[in-house]
Amino acid sequence: MKKLLILLFLSTSLYSQSEYPQDYFNNPLDITLVLSGTFAELRSSHFHGGLDIKTQRKQGLKVYASAEGYVSRIKISHFGYGKALYITHPNGYTTVYGHLQKFSKRIEEYIKMCQYQKESYEVEVFPGPEELQVDVNEIVAYSGNTGGSGGPHLHFEIRDNQERPINPMLFGIDIKDTKAPFVIGVYAYPKNKDALINGKNKRVPLRLIPKKNGDYEVEKITAQGDIGFGVTTYDKQDLAPNSNGVSNIQTFFNGNKSLEIDFKRFSFNETKHIKRFIDYEYWKTKKSRIQKLFIEPNNPLSLYKDAYNSGFVKIEDSTSSVYKIRIRDYKQNETWVNIPIKGKRLELQIKLEEIISGKSLVYSDRSTELNSKNVTVNFYKNTVYDDEWIDFSVSSDTLQLHEDKIPLQKNFYINYDISNYKIQHQDKLFIARLYGYYKKPSYVYTTRKGNTLIAGSKIFGTYTLAMDTIAPTIKPLNFQRKKWLSKYRYLKIKIDDDLSGISKFRATVNGKWILMEYDYKTKSLIHDFNDNVVKDTKNDLKIIVTDNVGNSSTFEATFFRK
Repeated sequence: MKKLLILLFLSTSLYSQSEYPQDYFNNPLDITLVLSGTFAELRSSHFHGGLDIKTQRKQGLKVYASAEGYVSRIKISHFGYGKALYITHPNGYTTVYGHLQKFSKRIEEYIKMCQYQKESYEVEVFPGPEELQVDVNEIVAYSGNTGGSGGPHLHFEIRDNQERPINPMLFGIDIKDTKAPFVIGVYAYPKNKDALINGKNKRVPLRLIPKKNGDYEVEKITAQGDIGFGVTTYDKQDLAPNSNGVSNIQTFFNGNKSLEIDFKRFSFNETKHIKRFIDYEYWKTKKSRIQKLFIEPNNPLSLYKDAYNSGFVKIEDSTSSVYKIRIRDYKQNETWVNIPIKGKRLELQIKLEEIISGKSLVYSDRSTELNSKNVTVNFYKNTVYDDEWIDFSVSSDTLQLHEDKIPLQKNFYINYDISNYKIQHQDKLFIARLYGYYKKPSYVYTTRKGNTLIAGSKIFGTYTLAMDTIAPTIKPLNFQRKKWLSKYRYLKIKIDDDLSGISKFRATVNGKWILMEYDYKTKSLIHDFNDNVVKDTKNDLKIIVTDNVGNSSTFEATFFRK
């Protein structure tokens, strides 16, 4: 029987390793792959969908097609992946290359033709299978820092035919990693009001004791009832100092498997539920992510396997138990955490109180509407994960809507009645979230329906009505009016708006639309004269920039080129 179990384990292991084609996808860069971000690692609002590959702190590295196929999608946006390329392969998988500086010559010509046809920098197109075919190892782009990138790197994904991202390392993309994950915190959680940990009915930090072999021991705890655990853990690769995500976490109670979390694949429609996976309140107050090793209601994540009692363990009086956590990276380097537990019935040390005076109840399983003065807030079904008592008050157009400590599944909607404002001011109003020490207003996408302004948000906090009457600014960066620009390749402009933010811009030369690339990080617009649109000697440039409430500025200048 023992031999049979071993054979079954080996066959299952081999099957899981061969589930994805090996040696099919090549490295997208011709340098040693070093990661700044791993697959499924925890981000502020999602699980990371690919590998972030370092590009030696520079842009312009050649990006190669990992396998033959065709360009099935090109998307250019100010935020997100910036300039992104999608290649669909004969085996049904799609590779994604994000934050690109530019594309290869023929792809660049294709997408610029689309941009000029649509007269828009931001475009998304879906070429057919015969339009942009590529060979394996063909240069398709150059690495960059576009979109929401915090520094030069290549974002690389592999997706299946259901558009689900999968860890590229499952396909043989290799990263040197001989270091085991490390743990910086372990916590115990009561499942309900009848459970206690060290006499307390709340999250309890546990004393972590590192061992010489790299594992950890936790000082013995006393408990009763159903409890769960959470862990703060990271991994490091050999060639980078970054603290990245782990690949797999398993838990065991008295030798029996309690829960497994496998970070090898997920779908985009579930990634927002990272807010349910981590201890959101702890993250917002302590800036440290505790991964909860138990499954709460309304948690649809597909990462979980073999969950017994949703990962919670039952501690009975006068029993001794052991809870173990096994943490692994993709290369199977592992770290164990050992937690001895003594079952002991204790009196609650801290009196349980529900302070609900002055608070409003938001339901998870039905819609809730809160009203005060000129403000209405709508919470639709499944906005919150659990029924929540929240702070809700309105004073002088300022809405206090609790604190950003409760995770939300989707937007709530704030409605401001602006009928008391003068008509000439109404068009300049928007809904803003106040953030930071100085409570600076930040624009929230606002629509208007009659005398009502509406904005959706997934973040509790302080909101207000703000007014923007100042138009954006436009300044030339590398030229002056009536100058010769024959030796210049680029035309550079800086645009900025101090309050509601830039909404759109349009640039023309001699009445003809020109493509200007917008980088929100540097607040710059850049035109490449190699587009060969500017052909005349004398050229009249006109740029119109509009903010989010409709204020607009116009910049005009004449320049000359041979």
